[in-house]
Amino acid sequence: MGRTRSWFGLTMTACLTGACGGAHAVDTPPAAAPPAPPAAPATDAAPAAPAARSEPPGGEAVNAKPASISKAPFGNADGKEVILYTLTNANGLVAKVMTYGATVTELHVPDKTGKMDDIVLGHDNLDGYLKSSPYFGATVGRVANRIKNAQFQLDGKTYKLAANNGAHTLHGGKKGWDKVVWDAEATETPDGPSITLTYVSKDGEEGYPGTVNATTTYTLTNKNELRVEMSATTDKTTIVNMAHHGYWNLGGHGSGSVADQELTLHADSYTPPDATGVPSGQIKPVKGTPLDFTAAKPIGRDLEAVGGKPVGYDHNMIVSGDPHKLREAARVKDPKTGRVLTIEADQPGIQFYTGNYLDGSIKGKGGAVYGQYSGLCLEPQKFPNSINVPAWKNEVILKPGQRYAQTAVFRFTTE
Repeated sequence: MGRTRSWFGLTMTACLTGACGGAHAVDTPPAAAPPAPPAAPATDAAPAAPAARSEPPGGEAVNAKPASISKAPFGNADGKEVILYTLTNANGLVAKVMTYGATVTELHVPDKTGKMDDIVLGHDNLDGYLKSSPYFGATVGRVANRIKNAQFQLDGKTYKLAANNGAHTLHGGKKGWDKVVWDAEATETPDGPSITLTYVSKDGEEGYPGTVNATTTYTLTNKNELRVEMSATTDKTTIVNMAHHGYWNLGGHGSGSVADQELTLHADSYTPPDATGVPSGQIKPVKGTPLDFTAAKPIGRDLEAVGGKPVGYDHNMIVSGDPHKLREAARVKDPKTGRVLTIEADQPGIQFYTGNYLDGSIKGKGGAVYGQYSGLCLEPQKFPNSINVPAWKNEVILKPGQRYAQTAVFRFTTE
C-alpha cells in the first residue's frame, strides 16, 4: 500500500498521537489555544519550483502559474459571516472551502483530455447547505458516524446525546461541527496555498464533555494534492472521531450515477452493521460477499446484492496494514473520463457509502439533481460506535494533555 506516483491528489491524516501515525493519544503539554496542524511528512514536500512538463495532466502542469488564495463573502449563519476561500495551486487545480462546516464546496481536476471538472457534490450558495445538505464536503465531529442509542459511558458516567438518526446519534448530533461557523486563516506555504480552520466546541455541546479545540487544515499542494489535516485537544476526558465527508463523482458532480466507476478497497474484512447501520463489534471477512472490492470492480455490480433500505453500501471497511500509518486504502477509476482517485489514510477504518439516501430532492450546483448513487463517500475514520465496543473504545477517548491528529490523502491522476 502507500505507493507513490505522480498523481493529482487530495491528502488527509488521523490518529490519537503526539505525532502523525501513532496508535493512541500520547501525553503532551496541554495548550490553551487551538493546536497547530501537524506538519506534512517530508515525503509530501513539493518541489520549490515545479518544472514545466509537456505531458498531459498527472504531474506538474505545463506553464505552471503562481499559486494563489482569494476569499469572498458567502452569506451568514448563526449571526456570523461565512467566508468562501478559493485555493489555486501552481498547476491550476482549484479547491473552494467555506468556513461553515469547514466544508470543501468545489474541487476542479482534469480528465484524460485535460478538461477540468468539479468532482464533489455540493450547493451553489450557503442557503443550500443550511436547508438540505447531507454533510456535503464537511468536517464532521465531534464524533463521526453513529453512536448506538445516542449514549455512552465514560469514567463511570453516562452521557446522553441527541438522537438524530433513528435511535442513534450521527455525525456529532443535531448541530455537529458541519453546522457551525469556523474561524479561518489562509497562508501561502512552500507546499502551496493553505487554509487552517479552527473551532472551539464548548463543554456540554451536543451532550459531550470537555471543551475541545479543533483544527482542520486544507493545503492544495504544488504536487497537486489537497492535504487535509485534523487535530484536537481537550480540557476534560471526552471522545473524538473527526472525518472529512466528501461526496465524489469522478465524472463530474452532476454527471449521474457512480455505478459504472470502478472501486478497489484494500480491506479484507469489515464490521457488519445491524439493521440500523450500527456495528456491534463483530468483524467478518469480505471474501464471498458483495463487500469484496479487493480486486477492482464496478460499484454497481453487486449493489442490489448488498441489500439495505434503501439499497446500497454504507459499511465500515477495515483497512489492511498498520491501522495508524498512512497507507493506500482505496482507489476509484472512472472509465469514461479516465480520472483516478487514490486515497491514503492513517485510520483503522474507511466508511464506504454510495449516496443511498439521495433521492433527487436535492438541487445541487448548476441546477444538478442529485439522485440515488450520484456520489460516493470514502471516509477514513475510527470504527463507528467505538466508544460502546470494549475492544475499540480506547481509539476514540481523548484526555487532557493528549492530542488527536488525523491525515488522509486523496490523489488524482488519469488513465
